[in-house]
Amino acid sequence: MPTKVVVGVQWGDEGKGKVIDILASRAQVVVRSQGGNNAGHTVESGGEVYKLRLIPSGILYPETLCLIGCGVVVDPKVILGEIDGLKARGITCDNLRIDPRAHVIMPWHIALDGMSERALGGGKIGTTGCGIGPCYMEKAERTSIRICDLIDPALLEKKARASGENKNEIITRVYGQPPIDLDAVIAEYAEYGKRLRQYVADVSVLTYNAIKAGKQVLFEGAQGTLLDLDFGTYPFVTSSNPVAGGVCTGSGIGPTCIEEVIGVCKAYTTRVGEGPFPTELFDETGDLIRERGHEFGTVTKRPRRCGWFDAVILRHAVRVNGLTGLALNKLDTLSGIGRLKVCSAYKKPDGSVLNDFPPSLEELAECTPVYTEIDGFEGDLSGCRSYDELPQACKDYVETLERLCDCPIIMVGVGPGREQNLERR
Repeated sequence: MPTKVVVGVQWGDEGKGKVIDILASRAQVVVRSQGGNNAGHTVESGGEVYKLRLIPSGILYPETLCLIGCGVVVDPKVILGEIDGLKARGITCDNLRIDPRAHVIMPWHIALDGMSERALGGGKIGTTGCGIGPCYMEKAERTSIRICDLIDPALLEKKARASGENKNEIITRVYGQPPIDLDAVIAEYAEYGKRLRQYVADVSVLTYNAIKAGKQVLFEGAQGTLLDLDFGTYPFVTSSNPVAGGVCTGSGIGPTCIEEVIGVCKAYTTRVGEGPFPTELFDETGDLIRERGHEFGTVTKRPRRCGWFDAVILRHAVRVNGLTGLALNKLDTLSGIGRLKVCSAYKKPDGSVLNDFPPSLEELAECTPVYTEIDGFEGDLSGCRSYDELPQACKDYVETLERLCDCPIIMVGVGPGREQNLERR
């Protein structure tokens, strides 16, 4: 602190929620800057488990200002459901603010998301079907509805009718599906606008003023580096920029405002959706990691693909995010697995070796991992409360990853609880 960015550095689902929750307890402001309700953070606090989709993890602290920046696409129905669910559990959302520039996911975005995926057949992207991509597409077309429009009934009707009529043309004439009832949508979303009006404020101004005042500000990332629209495994990516640079455009502050960037990763690698995955395991070891690590999507419940730790990916993430430190999660999942492997480079079909992550998906698909083997470790790590308590074999594994990734590992997770996060500095 005072300003930290937390980003995922694999394909998402790295356990950012726990790290963010720990850091949010020390922050006065927490900012979410990209993505939508296709992301999910699981936070465990006081024996309670909270699955957050849009609302920043700092919401568990009533004195912490929680901000949703203009780079986020907001489904009003989802965020209101999340607000209601938190209030029912005694969590106030009076500390929540949403930027008026944030774009709104409408029913036609969700409908088109599903239709597009079905039309792609075997070439599908593997989206969550939440309407994220179509909303970002309409944002780029400059015809999208924003939060400032949602809370103004006259503007909402004007813009929703124009956008809805255009999308109904696509729905009916391209996909042969029945049109969306625009009158019903306008009436429904006008009510959402009334309820959300109290939370709307300029996040850029609030964030900048907090930084100038010397407050502790935490920028909360969603998804992961390999899902970045530009630096991920395109086209099997999300529709925004989860890298650290996306924080600036998605929250409205300049890069000189950021002091630290912490990347979150697992002690192995997982991903959901389609696309090449060099270290993926198709054997009993992969199944064991999935079951022991509870590798199923927070939002979708989809089983995650599991594989060995990939240091090539991590070096890519260190570079494009400007990482100052790594938080390594789920070390405990690997206990008792036996000999462990870490991918240190890729080998191409012609025998040449790649040390850097390739931009081309086709080139990546041809690569095979070059492994470094490391002795495994045994025993229950969940009771360890300091790094020094870990078995020497665990420390050797952590320090090997640190060397191969060329980035200091500052936190090590040995379980889902806050107290199971071991800080090394």
